[in-house]
Amino acid sequence: MKYSYYPGCTLKTKAKDLEEYALKSAKILGITLEEVDNWQCCGGVYPQSDGDVAPKIPSVRILNETKKTGKDLLTLCSACHNVLKRVNNDILTKENFKNKVNLYLEEEYEGDVNIVHYIEMLKKDISFEKLKASVVNSLNKRKMGAYYGCLLLRPQSIMNFDDVENPNILEEFIESLGGEAIKFPYRTECCGGYLTVNNKDISDSLSEKIIKSAEKNGIEELITACPLCKYNLERKTNKIKVTYFSEILAEALGIKENKESI
Repeated sequence: MKYSYYPGCTLKTKAKDLEEYALKSAKILGITLEEVDNWQCCGGVYPQSDGDVAPKIPSVRILNETKKTGKDLLTLCSACHNVLKRVNNDILTKENFKNKVNLYLEEEYEGDVNIVHYIEMLKKDISFEKLKASVVNSLNKRKMGAYYGCLLLRPQSIMNFDDVENPNILEEFIESLGGEAIKFPYRTECCGGYLTVNNKDISDSLSEKIIKSAEKNGIEELITACPLCKYNLERKTNKIKVTYFSEILAEALGIKENKESI
């Protein structure tokens, strides 16, 4: 199975190891990821205004480049995933927006690209049963909590990732690797996101509630798919480990313990 692949900025800079784990794991599982040519930052946050199309142009350029490959677009970061899916939906549902954007591009993009998160790929193309059979280092029932946050799930009508109130896909992923997935009340609550840049008090308060909820439910390790969520949550805990999903995947597949082989 082949995908076009959009890494995003963080996974090419401060979180290079998280990308390496994901790429090497995909190779072991028989998935080919071909990085999109000339990609740029998607913006990191979905622009709410429809009046100014400029902030959404980078995402449309990424999608248009992917269209030329004829492949689905795979993402690793939930923030990038959210932005790209929502901008693509704007192309599909807002004729005036589409026309303005295509004037900028001087090409015709019609919203043809299917955007898939890495976790969705594991479930649909590999299957968690086959993934389980590929495990060489079981997570040995480590008590893990899946932290979804906002961006993977909302808005549900566009993201279509899982049930917005009671998701299960990350728990299924954890258990396929041998971990014990423990559900906790704040697993779909916001950590504060980019508020950590200019209003740390709010971000700290929200992240602390998530950590306390996890601690109360006996969780030892939180699993996330967003680099910013990982950063925010790590700042508020010394007890609970916060781990990116690609890290535990690489660990279970026997990659992470010998990083020199990546």
